Amino acid sequence: MNEIIAKHSLGPGIFRLEVAYPKLARKARPGQFVILRVSEDGERFPLTIADCDPEQGTITLIFQVAGKSTALLAAMKTGQAILGVTGPLGVPTEIERFGRVLCVGGGIGTAPLYPIAKALKGAGNHLTTILGARSKDLVILEQEFRALSDTVCVATDDGSYGRKGFVTDVLTDVLAGGETFERAWAIGPVPMMRATCEVTRQAAIPTVVSLNPIMVDGTGMCGGCRVIVGGEVKFACVDGPEFDGHLVNFDTLDKRLDTYREQEKRDYDACRIGLDQPHRKDA
Repeated sequence: MNEIIAKHSLGPGIFRLEVAYPKLARKARPGQFVILRVSEDGERFPLTIADCDPEQGTITLIFQVAGKSTALLAAMKTGQAILGVTGPLGVPTEIERFGRVLCVGGGIGTAPLYPIAKALKGAGNHLTTILGARSKDLVILEQEFRALSDTVCVATDDGSYGRKGFVTDVLTDVLAGGETFERAWAIGPVPMMRATCEVTRQAAIPTVVSLNPIMVDGTGMCGGCRVIVGGEVKFACVDGPEFDGHLVNFDTLDKRLDTYREQEKRDYDACRIGLDQPHRKDA
């Protein structure tokens, strides 16, 4: 259990792992996540389940190296086992036939968006997808979304692929063209989710976002993942990770994500030095 069956690079610092966990693969639903621990003295950190195969007994994890823990996970090889994988956690996505739905993914947020989009299409919805990234080499899962979606638009910040600009630029044009949606999902960096929600708010489109604040235990006990939604304190691990994007206080979320950024950078830099050191043959 927890053995890495396959590992693929999707772009600079972006990896897809297929992990053997039959029980979890049978129980996991779109929108849920797991908490990982790579080493005995390592931190616990969440990753949304990007896909699962109950028949093969595997779950798919897609992540971007952003700190020490993800760097250590990226250094693992096929055949090795992840020390700890706990889940599925969180409230599953509400899936039903809404009609016309919109999925907006930014950067690595495209990964948790994929199982949601797949389930929405399976429920009979008309699906429009907008994918965004800083550059062409960071666009992920485009072909998978094209296989699901009725329409796919891609935007890159630097214009190296698709439209030059942000997902909100594409969304604004889509809405100006007369498109209407009964429900939207937006997953990605906080500024992207905030900006997308401002556009959908003006268009009166109910919008769901998936939040990924600091988490430790995943059971609501530590309080590390608390967020403010509709003026009330919520815990992303047990009340979410999905919330009404028009009610999320993105300012407090952004500050919470910044809390340990300097310490994370120092730990990551030290970890990179260790990983870059040549290993002795007898080590």
